[in-house]
Amino acid sequence: MIAKTLRPALLAVAITVFASGAALAQKKYDAGATDTEIRIGNTSPYSGPASSYGVIGRTEEAFFKMINDKGGINGRKIKFISYDDGYSPPKTVEQVRKLVESDEVLLVFSSIGTPTNSAIQKYLNSKKVPQLFVASGAKKWDDPNNFPWTMGFLLDFQTEAQIYAKWLMKEKPDAKIGILYQNDDFGKEYLRGVKDGLGAKASSMIMMEESYEVSEPSIDSHIIKLKAANPDVLMIFATIKSGAQAIKRTAELGWKPLQIINNGASFVSSVMKPAGFENAQGVLSAAYAKDGADPQWNDDPGMKRVYEFLDKYMPGADKTDGGIIHGYGVSQTLVKVLEMCGDDLTRANVMKQAASLRDYAPDTLLPGVKINTSSTSYAPITQLRMQRFKGEKWELFGGLLSRDAQRE
Repeated sequence: MIAKTLRPALLAVAITVFASGAALAQKKYDAGATDTEIRIGNTSPYSGPASSYGVIGRTEEAFFKMINDKGGINGRKIKFISYDDGYSPPKTVEQVRKLVESDEVLLVFSSIGTPTNSAIQKYLNSKKVPQLFVASGAKKWDDPNNFPWTMGFLLDFQTEAQIYAKWLMKEKPDAKIGILYQNDDFGKEYLRGVKDGLGAKASSMIMMEESYEVSEPSIDSHIIKLKAANPDVLMIFATIKSGAQAIKRTAELGWKPLQIINNGASFVSSVMKPAGFENAQGVLSAAYAKDGADPQWNDDPGMKRVYEFLDKYMPGADKTDGGIIHGYGVSQTLVKVLEMCGDDLTRANVMKQAASLRDYAPDTLLPGVKINTSSTSYAPITQLRMQRFKGEKWELFGGLLSRDAQRE
């Protein structure tokens, strides 16, 4: 009788224990994740020669505050730890070691710059810590076989440069080209892309290549040298400050070549406005994201959400700053990945989910531009459109251009 009475009770206890154990087993964490928190690390140049890009880190911080105010991700709040690296690779190494070894972040997210990220890539991969959505378009971030813990975000620099070169060969086949580029991995990838795009015509079309150091306070002397060679096309592959200086100095010299500037130095508020809107007319670039300065997006549902976010979490921010648009879009994409992770917040699963994005479109991307990744493709954005500066904003022209089309 006693045994018969105990059996149902013991069975109920066993079922409860089993169910509880199964629930606990479903939750998997690596360092940086708990039932209540996800720690995300970042380095940004809040000081130094590339400090204009610091707005990206500030936007990401504000975006995660918005997410936390809405309850976080699957009930977990984000702790965003962002350190200043001054766009100096040795400082980046120091700060990232601190993030991994002291702060014990789950992942390093959207760190800014090519030379800076190059300095930490091997370290993070040896530690098996995700280096996710790198804020640089270097081709090396799309190498899952050799660096499975590193993933980029932007269209790669070489492809962007190839698109400019192909456009020139079609629209201005007799162009005489002068190239200003930053003397590091960032600038050299653009230079390589132009030469690849021009192919056999590179030697006859490129008149002069002029490099500058990111630490130089002014690039005036380089523009003067380029003008002396008298090319009719000036390609500018620079960071924000130097990009603005190049456009401004070209105008001051009374020189009027067709100018093409890379996407990362095409921000209205921090490049075109300081250069002088009157000096920037007709400059060409390319874009994958919507321009906050363009009224055509005022009724766009995605941009309405961006503007509402700015009004509440970054009051007074310049809506025309492309860095803000980038920071919002990349943060929204990370949130998507973390949501996909569910209760498996291991570093391996973060990378697995990051490599499983299908036709994802953050609020900030141009219509038709979608994010797709896989275990063999760590390049989230592979499309863009050409644009021309007119008045106080960029005007898009032509259709979508893609990395795959360039390879065909």
